[in-house]
Amino acid sequence: MINRIFYHTVCFALTLLSLNAYGQIKSINGKNISKSSMNSFLLAQMDSLKLPGLSIAFIDNGKIIYHNELGFADIENKTKVDSNTIFEAASMSKTTFAYFVLKLVDKGILTLDTPLYKYLPNKDIAYDERYKLITARMVLSHTTGLPNWREWDLADSSLHIKKGDLYLKFTPGTHFSYSGEAYQYLVNVVAHLLHKTQKELDAVFYKEVCKPLNMKHAYYWWNNYISKYRATGYKQKDSDGVNVKNELKKFEEFGAAGTLRTNAIDYANFMIGLINGQGLSKKSLAEMFKQQSKVPDWDDADFWGLGINMKKTDYGTRYMHSGNNGDFTAYFMMYKDKKKGFVFMTNCNRAGDLFDKLEPFYSNGK
Repeated sequence: MINRIFYHTVCFALTLLSLNAYGQIKSINGKNISKSSMNSFLLAQMDSLKLPGLSIAFIDNGKIIYHNELGFADIENKTKVDSNTIFEAASMSKTTFAYFVLKLVDKGILTLDTPLYKYLPNKDIAYDERYKLITARMVLSHTTGLPNWREWDLADSSLHIKKGDLYLKFTPGTHFSYSGEAYQYLVNVVAHLLHKTQKELDAVFYKEVCKPLNMKHAYYWWNNYISKYRATGYKQKDSDGVNVKNELKKFEEFGAAGTLRTNAIDYANFMIGLINGQGLSKKSLAEMFKQQSKVPDWDDADFWGLGINMKKTDYGTRYMHSGNNGDFTAYFMMYKDKKKGFVFMTNCNRAGDLFDKLEPFYSNGK
């Protein structure tokens, strides 16, 4: 019954796709992608991957030319994804936060290279003097040496670090190591410098980033809008196509590393702001897209900028970020010089599989 409902819902949404498309989709190599081809592609992928719901948008020439909301926000209640539905952007939260930090740099509130302990000491890592080397630049380029999350990215046993304690993997600034913990340290620094609580910081983010970039709904902190319009998160075990409902995560914190709730349209507007250089000084924009750190052994990235990764391709430099909160996953990619790209969010753990199909289809036009 659920599969039949799912199929008819997707077909109905795809029928309406032409109402949501603003122009012709062009692949990265310049070929036209017809609406019918994109319809067929999305329908086939959602059916194959058993995606519950999807929010997706494409950008060309710095404008949203195509978007849609497909499938179910909640399977059990048969609630369809629509333009109000909110998804978890997961780690794509880092890119919007990096932009926010750079706006504060432009305002003179902090600098990229001042050690963060001078603004606010971190008592959890104060036992290791090396932490005093950590700067905002290192946080945003993942070179602090802090673990991703202390609870499960545990220290080597030879270091004799108590399970769950914060620690350094290496001297800050010497290597790449992806870290959500580092972002949360920077959140605390920013809140301290602005004399705000983390909850109040969300309102500052909305004023400084969302309103200027036409992001109608994008929030780090739980609120009534999210409660009303959030999608339900699902997880497929062993890619068996069975969507298992996960417990609600409210994220009552400003989680720069992963708690942003939004949809593809609003995130695409943020990407357009990046593409057009809106809201940042030329210096800060250049720093964001500069190769700040070398990424070892990642298929999707060669280098990391500030809050964004990059990879050389046959079509130029591809900038992107992905997100994975377990039951919500997401991707965005863009070619800044070409003013092109896409973003999508889904309420299950199969975004990586969709990206692997969508990226070559969008790049080559077939």
